[in-house]
Amino acid sequence: MTDESPAGRLPFPQPPRAGRLKDGRSGATAPSSRAGWLVPAALIVLGAVPVVAGAVRLTELAGGAAITPENGRFFAAPLPVVLHIIGACVYSVLGAFQFAAGFRRRRPRWHRVAGRLLVPCGLLAALAGLWMSLFYPRPAGDGELLAGFRLVFGAAMVLSLALGFAAIRRRDVAGHRAWMVRGYAIGLGAGTQAVVLALWFLAIGTPGEIARALLLGGGWVINLAVAEWIIQRRGARPSF
Repeated sequence: MTDESPAGRLPFPQPPRAGRLKDGRSGATAPSSRAGWLVPAALIVLGAVPVVAGAVRLTELAGGAAITPENGRFFAAPLPVVLHIIGACVYSVLGAFQFAAGFRRRRPRWHRVAGRLLVPCGLLAALAGLWMSLFYPRPAGDGELLAGFRLVFGAAMVLSLALGFAAIRRRDVAGHRAWMVRGYAIGLGAGTQAVVLALWFLAIGTPGEIARALLLGGGWVINLAVAEWIIQRRGARPSF
């Protein structure tokens, strides 16, 4: 007794072949859309604290809040801080979506258009931050060490974005990705700094001037270390 019909076909519907979806796409190569959004979501959450803090600062400036020793420098020269906050918010939120690999592959035009907005926003945030570090009066608790860190990492962000832009102009995709990952890591430093400071406060208490500077510098270092791990893992090495 045979289990085949006269036409030589099995009489019952057969399951799809291993590794194939019903529409014929390979199950091994089709990425999970949910998993592909985990990294962008995590980056948005990490950047939420500085984004919210920036929104509060803009509300203060727009609403004419009471001037205090802590915010007086912003009211005296509001343009740099406004440009910094707007640039940093757009850069951190929109930049997170560039890490959705599947979405980026499916919509390459969106990736290019977003990139054309991200580079000027990142440069705006970094350059305005450098201006503030150089010319705003320092608030209590900010010393020479922290000022030096801000200048070094701000300049490194500008350099990373410039090198990333130059790399894609000469069609060096690996170098472009590497430098853009570094630039984004520096730009998202405020999010990691908020986490590091919160952990220190819960474990030890309010940090002193030197400890605070080292903690903030450590936030940038942590992000850059993760960025380098990602770059090496993907084999995206920069070229000059």
